[in-house]
Amino acid sequence: MSTTTRTLLATASALAMGATLAVTPSSAASSAYVALGDSFSAGTGTFDRTDSCYRSPRGYPELVARAKGLDLDYQACSGAETADVLADQLDTLGPGTGQVSVTIGGNDVGFADVLTECALPGWISDCDGEIDDALVVLRTELPGRLDEVYGAIDDRAPDATVAVAGYPYLFNGRDCSWLTFFSRGEMARLNDGTAELDEIIADRSTASGFTYVEVRDDFAGHAVCDTQPWINNLSFPIDESFHPNRPGNQAYAAAVAPALVGSTMPAARMATQQATPAPPPDVREQARAVLELRLDSRAHLRQAKEAGLRPGEVRSAVAKLRSGDERVVRAGLAQLQALDARVEQG
Repeated sequence: MSTTTRTLLATASALAMGATLAVTPSSAASSAYVALGDSFSAGTGTFDRTDSCYRSPRGYPELVARAKGLDLDYQACSGAETADVLADQLDTLGPGTGQVSVTIGGNDVGFADVLTECALPGWISDCDGEIDDALVVLRTELPGRLDEVYGAIDDRAPDATVAVAGYPYLFNGRDCSWLTFFSRGEMARLNDGTAELDEIIADRSTASGFTYVEVRDDFAGHAVCDTQPWINNLSFPIDESFHPNRPGNQAYAAAVAPALVGSTMPAARMATQQATPAPPPDVREQARAVLELRLDSRAHLRQAKEAGLRPGEVRSAVAKLRSGDERVVRAGLAQLQALDARVEQG
């Protein structure tokens, strides 16, 4: 285990267990902590929703606040874009705000829509087109939107320490779910898009005088389909999918905390909670979800034929998903994965 990994796990453990700080906030102003942003700040993925914005008690802002003795004002909201931060999340910022954390930008470029399109079978998906559209917004509009958000934070909380966190890579190059149909090329492009998004966030946040927090290296070896993932695979409820799980939020907290108060957490014990994959949905539940795609509809069968598949092959695989025999259902799911691989290979 590398020194970096040991340090990260030790810090995450301290955060998760509410360890006492070596440095205590010295005033009411320094302890006032406002958490802004989207689902990655709201703790989506921890399976512990509290309201319509999610705001999980297991989200990284809560972990940081408890460990560092900060008074948390949880404004982050799942689904938020930069415009939502400006309209709905900044009212509690003020001269007395001591700490601010934020993740924002992913929804502006269509995080959910891109993943949804790319997860479809290759013969009905326009993954590359969806990514291309997202990159246009990323390169032409997002920098200005981020500048507006960061400028508003600075105007309202001029004395605050502000930590702006990036996003982790989601994929390790392998799709291990029967419910998704990501190709290696698609996953590589999605990871490349994450890197470019993070570069823009880093550039604009540091230009604003804020501290950028890189998390991609911290999450290395903990992507979807890794042995100990810190990111959920496709899950039910669906909004938990492709977000940091509980250990992933501990990792975020370990990365963000030092950028706020500026003190390090005591490394008295290593993290004992291991990141294990959430149990996959029941096979029949997975089959029902694939059936909802209506892959045997006339339009989708026409697309399959245009992609070089025989429509009868698709109909046969889909029919197996309706079987009362679980072994037949599994065979149908595997057959659809094989058909998708053929399309991706050209």
